[in-house]
Amino acid sequence: MTRPPRPSIPPLPGPASPGRRRFVQGLAFAGLAGSGLLRLPAHAAGAAAPAELRGTAFDLGIGASPVNITGRARQAITVNGSLPAPILRWREGDTVTVRVANHLADAPTSVHWHGILLPANMDGVPGMSFDGIAPGESWLYRFTLRQSGTYWYHSHSLFQEQAGLYGAIIVDPLQPPPYRYDREHVLLLSDWTDLEPTALFRRLKKAPSFDNHYKRTAGDFLRDVREDGWRATLADRGMWGRMRMTPSDLSDVNGHTYTYLLNGLPPAGNWTGLFRPGEKVLLRLINAGAMSYFDVRIPGLKMTVVAADGQYVHPVTVDELRIAAAETYDVIVEPSGQDAYTIFAQDMGRTGFARGTLAVQPGLSAPVPVPDPRPLLTMEDMAHGDPGSHDGKGMEGGCGAMMAEGGCGAAMHGAHAGHAAAKPVVHPASEAGNPLVDMQSSPTGPRLDDPGIGLRDNGRRVLTYADLRSLSGDPDGRDPGREVELHLTGHMEKFAWSFNGIPFASAEPLRLNYGERLRIVLVNDTMMHHPIHLHGLWSDVEDAEGAFQVRKHTVDMPPGTRRSYRVRADALGRWAYHCHLLYHMEAGMMREVRVEERA
Repeated sequence: MTRPPRPSIPPLPGPASPGRRRFVQGLAFAGLAGSGLLRLPAHAAGAAAPAELRGTAFDLGIGASPVNITGRARQAITVNGSLPAPILRWREGDTVTVRVANHLADAPTSVHWHGILLPANMDGVPGMSFDGIAPGESWLYRFTLRQSGTYWYHSHSLFQEQAGLYGAIIVDPLQPPPYRYDREHVLLLSDWTDLEPTALFRRLKKAPSFDNHYKRTAGDFLRDVREDGWRATLADRGMWGRMRMTPSDLSDVNGHTYTYLLNGLPPAGNWTGLFRPGEKVLLRLINAGAMSYFDVRIPGLKMTVVAADGQYVHPVTVDELRIAAAETYDVIVEPSGQDAYTIFAQDMGRTGFARGTLAVQPGLSAPVPVPDPRPLLTMEDMAHGDPGSHDGKGMEGGCGAMMAEGGCGAAMHGAHAGHAAAKPVVHPASEAGNPLVDMQSSPTGPRLDDPGIGLRDNGRRVLTYADLRSLSGDPDGRDPGREVELHLTGHMEKFAWSFNGIPFASAEPLRLNYGERLRIVLVNDTMMHHPIHLHGLWSDVEDAEGAFQVRKHTVDMPPGTRRSYRVRADALGRWAYHCHLLYHMEAGMMREVRVEERA
């Protein structure tokens, strides 16, 4: 039998005018500096990177370590000297103890076990769970594992997560999973910046559109006039102008600042996971990015999604999926017929990508796709346009007076009232006249079946939330006894983010009665995605009719959506509730949730 030819290593595509920063991404790791040859790092040759720790007792040391990801030496915050942190492999039912020692010279630290059910004092959030871990001190985490699946851990102290303090968790189940696989790999995606994270935050406050290099030009205006006419084009530009937004503003920080990593390696590092032809390979996808959404595909392979946020779902086969910050997905692939496949994870704004390879032996590579065209937001993406389409045109004024008249909610309410199941949007009084709120929308539904901006009609089968169905039924069974509605709010120019226009420092805790079942409704009034994470409790996402659909720990909220989920308040204590875009959380999109005994 003739073996297919091995693919050569092609040049990596980049933007039309690549700068030096783009060119040197990962040269030190890839061994290019001074040699002209591509030599893959040893730990990329088929083994999971970084190391995997197993057992029930662990010692983790948090310290500062030098790294060189872009060609310039920088300091990272590492765990046991590793970036990413070691993979922790646990087993359902075991009680684990993790001693975390702080070796940083002048900063407290913490570790949060994202998605893991545990006592509130073990959750690792300074100011709620405990006081944090001071320099030179340690903290003993101890909890019993009541679940299985793919999760991750990260710091909850200032911007340490951005600086490298994150790693994967795998909890093996007591019972065999409802699918078969022959081997597995962890695919941990993240974003790295050479900037000090605090400096990046200051820049976001002063110049929030710094990374938005693709603002519309006079040429774009003339093209739109030719295609849509003067009236529609002027109306469209007027609406965006009055909202002080641009349709190219998809993410606050992107590939102009970030280098995207797969298992700690930049694209040139080419992390490689091995397979034998015909095997079923389980890939555990984790988005540990501080501010990034990734659209993941493996050209030539279908991906069968079998778990979301650690919980089994009815299998669904797709070509591509979008993974929000903090989400995890388990997928099964069956590589056969060629020696190498590219793992391609482009950022949502198409400004960069993470990349790796599945191969039959180390050192191979496959062609790297050219990034998709850059998408543009429309008024419909933000629930400001014609509800019958996603092109956002032909509105003839629409939200032209959005800010002057107190928001697009009132202006566009009539456009959405035709949906039979739609509820009218009532904005909280705390948003009115609020200097921290510069936009409002009128989303009437969850849009669970929408692949999202940049993924619609791209010729590939893309996963949507509507595809996700928990393998088990509603784990509680009760109807919610009450409903809490929260609006995701922000001011783009001030880089201010909040719930209901009230930043974390000024907000009262959301109080839940122990044992109650309630419904949380989130309304995204902003033009940005927000992955919302509730610590300590599951978020049972409902479908458009209000029926239980899928259990998650992080719920993505695209612009202009209204999504609901049920919560069972079965864990006493103080819990964090926040957007998992790190700088949004720090800028105010966070609340405290208190689960208390009934009076």
